[in-house]
Amino acid sequence: MAEESTNENQYVVLARKYRPQNFEDLLGQDALVQTLTNAIQNNRLHHAYILTGIRGVGKTTTARLIARALNCIGSDGKGGPTIHPCGVCDNCKAIAAGRHMDVMELDAASHTGVDDIRELLDSARYAPTNARYKIYIIDEVHMLSKGAFNALLKTLEEPPAHVKFIFATTEIRKVPVTILSRCQRFDLQRLTVETLTTLFTKILKNENIPAEAEALDIIAKAADGSARDGLSLLDQAIVLSNADVKTDVVKKMLGLADRSQTLALFENLVKGQMETVLEMVASQYTNGATPMIVLQDLINITHDMAKIKIVPSLLETTSFSEVEKKTFSSLSSECSLAILSKIWQMLIKGVSELNLAPSAVDALEMILLRIAYSAALPTPLEILNEVKKNSNLISSAQQAAPVENEKKNNITAYQTLNSIEDLLSYLEKTKKALIEYSIKNEICFQSFSDGHIAMTISPKIHQDFIMNFHKLLTEATGKKWEIEIIKGELGETIADKEKTAVEASKKNVAEYPLVKKILEEFKGAKIETIVRKNIQELSETEPDIPEETMPITYFDEEE
Repeated sequence: MAEESTNENQYVVLARKYRPQNFEDLLGQDALVQTLTNAIQNNRLHHAYILTGIRGVGKTTTARLIARALNCIGSDGKGGPTIHPCGVCDNCKAIAAGRHMDVMELDAASHTGVDDIRELLDSARYAPTNARYKIYIIDEVHMLSKGAFNALLKTLEEPPAHVKFIFATTEIRKVPVTILSRCQRFDLQRLTVETLTTLFTKILKNENIPAEAEALDIIAKAADGSARDGLSLLDQAIVLSNADVKTDVVKKMLGLADRSQTLALFENLVKGQMETVLEMVASQYTNGATPMIVLQDLINITHDMAKIKIVPSLLETTSFSEVEKKTFSSLSSECSLAILSKIWQMLIKGVSELNLAPSAVDALEMILLRIAYSAALPTPLEILNEVKKNSNLISSAQQAAPVENEKKNNITAYQTLNSIEDLLSYLEKTKKALIEYSIKNEICFQSFSDGHIAMTISPKIHQDFIMNFHKLLTEATGKKWEIEIIKGELGETIADKEKTAVEASKKNVAEYPLVKKILEEFKGAKIETIVRKNIQELSETEPDIPEETMPITYFDEEE
């Protein structure tokens, strides 16, 4: 597991000294290891791999392990590709030391141009000198220029049989899709706190350095899933504590408040004891706790508290400390989910406020003051219930209930839809405007009977229309309908028929003598709207029109 130093007097940092030397040491990447194992065993090796993940999870290390696995020849010099590289053959040693002439590492951050890639591709044509495969490892590949990516495309898709590409990146979204489609992608996972703690314990045991379990747990959480970040923090803690890693030293190093103090702060915050809260904030700040860390701890406690409210058994099954269990148990009955939700929202909003404030500790105090006073306020539901208790709203609601039920029953009463007119009347009554529009403008009915519809539909109709239409018919009539879709041209829709009828009515009205005189007198005038009137009213206003030819439509003389 340990990487040997080339100089006995030179100190090698833990992140380099304990860099994984084989796939067994590669933590938390079981899916990747299993895929490569199967690929090697079945001789199904891909020509290009891309490794992505956060910093410090082992992307470059994994790339080197893959290079060793593909080029290992075994201790006897006769071995083939293996998931267990021997580490003693010339290829394994040279690749581990970074000096193998057939395994080339390129830092895309400093070699971004097309000329760098062109030089690489020119050398790819030649067979490897000593190894089985010529392997190109390009780190931070997302930093290549557009031209460099384009130059890489053709060779990446059809490389020579002796060439393998391995890319590593923390910004997978910046890599062009054309590159991704030519590679096998592996997403390296964040390491869990438990995995990191186990790794730290193993390393410290090998280094003969004592450490407190809580201190290692704090470092593992601060590493945020990155082994390299965690080992760098561990290195710093070892030096700061003079090779005896203590919890209080680690907390001071990271600017953390004691967990028990933060729990007490949260408890006083919920209870609204602001004098105590302000005193505790001042004390923690004096002792080195940063306001942002205190705020993040309170967010974490709020989250844990909400989970315990929903699943009380977590209090026993999860690895909470005794102080945490005692605090969560005592607050469980006092904090409702509504209050915890409000606290959560205000704490999350406080993160951005803290970044903008000129004084972080002053901003933290104001955030906690706001939470303390608003958390004690009743929720809208509690206010409503209180109002109902002290008023006659309940009796009024009881009196109104039969009326509302009657309205509800009228609305949900089943309809009889025997014709298109019945359907349109129902849609207008229930205000289903979107479906009514589609039926009038995007459908041509071939037949319509109770329970069966045959129709032609427009290709522009919404894709969910048929499902929504069928649901509406079922809810309206209380029975299932059969909808038959007939292929072909749309034909004349209801809207087309209505438009034709209106135009015919306008033409019909324009033939009457009075209307003709008006249209002739007012040049450019036209009939815009036709208002229906009954025959008796029309005969009284227009006595010159013969009764036998009297229409039931008339025009609006607006122009």
